[in-house]
Amino acid sequence: MKKIEAIIKPFKLDCVREALIEAGIIGLTVTEVRGYGRQRGHIDTYRGAEYLVDFIPKVKLEIVVTDQEVERCIETIMEHAHSGKIGDGKIFVYDLQRAIRIRTKEEDEDAV
Repeated sequence: MKKIEAIIKPFKLDCVREALIEAGIIGLTVTEVRGYGRQRGHIDTYRGAEYLVDFIPKVKLEIVVTDQEVERCIETIMEHAHSGKIGDGKIFVYDLQRAIRIRTKEEDEDAV
């Protein structure tokens, strides 16, 4: 099993979520986050005054999948989160040692 974390632009969330459902990926946690990468923020103007926006709003998707679903999940996210502009985001893949469904006590792939 793997845990996939994807940091994407907020306006891409609905498109990515729908594509993941169509690809057969179920189960998703979404968190609103803020941060920056190479772009290190940008200068914005509010009521005539310039200010630095150094933490950019993003959303973080957390998805747990079987080993067989990893590539399909990554490709789906990349295809639907891509705009070709700076700040499209990142995808991180982690090995997952154990998963337990609390209600039924199922474990690992049965719990996913």
